[in-house]
Amino acid sequence: MATQHTAAGTAADDGSRISAPDTGPRVLRGLVGMLSANAAALSANRVLSIALPWFVLTTTGSVGKTGLVAFCQIVPYVISQALAGPLIDRIGPKRISVAGDLLSTAAMATAPLLYLTGSLPFGLLLALLAVVGAADGPANGAKGLFVPSATRAARVPIERGTGLSAAVERTATTVGPALAGVVVTAFGSLYALWITAALFAVSALIVSTTLTDPVPEPHETPIEESSGYLSQLRQGATFLRDAKLLRSIVGMLAVTNLLDQAFMSVLLPVWAKESGNGAEAIGLVVSVFAATSIIAALVAAGVAERLPRRTVYLIGFSMGGLPRFAAMAMGAPLWLVLTVLAVGGLGSGFVNPIVGAVTYELIPTPLLGRVKTLAQAVTWAGIPFGGLLGAGLVTATGTSTALWIVGGLYLVAIGVPGMSREWTGMRKRTASERATTDAAEDSSGAGPASAAAQTVSPEEPPVTATA
Repeated sequence: MATQHTAAGTAADDGSRISAPDTGPRVLRGLVGMLSANAAALSANRVLSIALPWFVLTTTGSVGKTGLVAFCQIVPYVISQALAGPLIDRIGPKRISVAGDLLSTAAMATAPLLYLTGSLPFGLLLALLAVVGAADGPANGAKGLFVPSATRAARVPIERGTGLSAAVERTATTVGPALAGVVVTAFGSLYALWITAALFAVSALIVSTTLTDPVPEPHETPIEESSGYLSQLRQGATFLRDAKLLRSIVGMLAVTNLLDQAFMSVLLPVWAKESGNGAEAIGLVVSVFAATSIIAALVAAGVAERLPRRTVYLIGFSMGGLPRFAAMAMGAPLWLVLTVLAVGGLGSGFVNPIVGAVTYELIPTPLLGRVKTLAQAVTWAGIPFGGLLGAGLVTATGTSTALWIVGGLYLVAIGVPGMSREWTGMRKRTASERATTDAAEDSSGAGPASAAAQTVSPEEPPVTATA
C-alpha cells in the first residue's frame, strides 16, 4: 500500500489535480491585502538593495565592506527561509509574516538611529543586516502561502493570483531602485533606510488587518503530521524529493537564478563598459526587460488559465533566455539589444504565473509552509555565487564567450527538464478526465489517498491544456 507521501508525489507528477467548485461569496479583501503586503515588503527590499551599499560606500569608503553587506543579508535570508517551514505550518503564516516584518522594521530603524548618535560600528551594522535577512526570509515565504486561499476567496483562477503577484514583484523591482535613487540623491542614503523601515511596518499592518491563515479544503485528505520540528522539516524535504515535477521545477529555477545573477552582477556591467554604451545602458536594459515583464504578467493573470502550460513555459523561457545573451555576445547595437530584451521580457512575464500556479497545485495545504519555503530557499541558494561564476567566466574566456556560455547553460536548464516526461504533469485535467480518474480510484479503493497532494483551485471553467 502506498504511503501518503508516495501517493501525493504520484498524484502531483501525473497532474491529477481535483478542483472543487467554490459556491461561497466572492471576497477580494485577502487578494488585495496579499498583493499590497507583498508590494510593500518587496519594495522595502529593493530600496535597501540600492540605499545600503551606497550608505556603506559613502560612510566607509571601502569597496570590500560595500560588497560584504549584501552577503551578510542574503545568506541568513536563505538559511532562515529553508528552516522556517515547520514553524510557519505550526504557528501560521500570518503570525510569522507580521513578526518578521516588525523585526525587520526594528532592525532597519535602529541602524540610522545609532548612526546619528555615532554608535554604529560596521560590525553592528552587519549584525543588524543579518537580523533583517533572518526575519525577512520566513516573512517573505509566509506571504507566498496566502496566494491559493486568497484566489479561492476571490473566486478567480490561481493563475490570476500568481500573475498579479508576479506583476507586483516586477513592479517593485523596477520602482524600488528608482525610489531609492531619488531619495538618496535628494536627501541622502540615511533617509532611504528610514523609508525601508516604514515599508516593512506597512507590510506588517496590512497582513495583520486583511489576511487569515489558510486552511485545508473539506475535500482534502488530512496529512499525517510528524511530531517535532526536525521530523516536520524532514517531512517537507521528503515530499519535495518524491514529487518529481516539483523537484524538477525547483532545480530549474535554482540554475536559472544563478545564471541570472551572473548576468546582472557581472556580465551586464562588463558588457556595458566594453561596448561603449556606458552605465546608462544598464538601467535601460533592466527597465525595458522589467517593463515588458510587468505587461506580460498582467496579461497572463487574465488568460493564463486557458493556455497550454508546458508550451508557454518552453516558449516564454526560451524568449527570455538565450536571445539576450546572443545579442550582446554578437555586438548588436543597443537598439537591437533593447528590442530583444523587450521581447524576452514578454516571454518571461508569462512563465512565472504558470510555474507558480503549478507549484501551489502540487503541495497540500497542511504542508505548504515546510515545502514551499524549502523549495524557495533552494531556488535562491545559488544566487550568492552568481557573481563569482560570472567573474570567473569573464576572466577565463572573455566577455563574449562568457555570454555565449551562460546563454547556452540557460537554454539547457530550461529545455532538458521541460522536455522530460514528468513535465506533462503541468497540464490541467478536463472535467471528463477528472470523472474518469475519480471513478477508477473509487473502484480500486485508492481514491482518498491521492487527494493528499492536492490543493483546491478557485472556481474555473473546464480547460483542456495539452503540454
